[in-house]
Amino acid sequence: MSDARPAVGAEMIFQWRKWDQSPHWRHECVYLGADEWGDWLGQPVGWRSARPGADFVAAGPNVTLVPASGDFALTVNRDHPNGMRIYIDLGWDIRWSEDPLLATGIDMDLDVVRVEGARGTWVDDRDEWAEHSTRYGYPADVMARLEALALDLEERVRAQVAPFDDATADPWLDRLERRALAPRLDP
Repeated sequence: MSDARPAVGAEMIFQWRKWDQSPHWRHECVYLGADEWGDWLGQPVGWRSARPGADFVAAGPNVTLVPASGDFALTVNRDHPNGMRIYIDLGWDIRWSEDPLLATGIDMDLDVVRVEGARGTWVDDRDEWAEHSTRYGYPADVMARLEALALDLEERVRAQVAPFDDATADPWLDRLERRALAPRLDP
């Protein structure tokens, strides 16, 4: 793990992979800075996220917290078309590479989601978790740790305790929007 970080405002990539090292989501981001919770990355409207078989551009601004623990990435959306405020990817080995413009991690399937409205908060993708735990042979200790973490995160998101509250992420979303970064024009 590297201690190097990009300069504030630097364009960078957050690259996920799966347990077998195959490529997964690749997000175009800008480094916003750090606070007591970890490093914050922003994705302006119109910037890309792609993985094998899927490609989209951000419809609304979002920021992602990468905590030092390296076991989840918290994304907070503003103006998401489906009302999704929080999406937490549980992960493994989330870290900064030797290249300060690249953060990487292993996507471990389980996610915690908070949507505005009646649906609320839940742990998502349990079916994918079960399928991939067999396919990739996740170690039992990793599975136990992440299953417990998913339930803990679900509870903290429901209670909206920092950094899973609006007051923590909103200033980072404001900072991202003040940068007024243009949408990407080419794939």
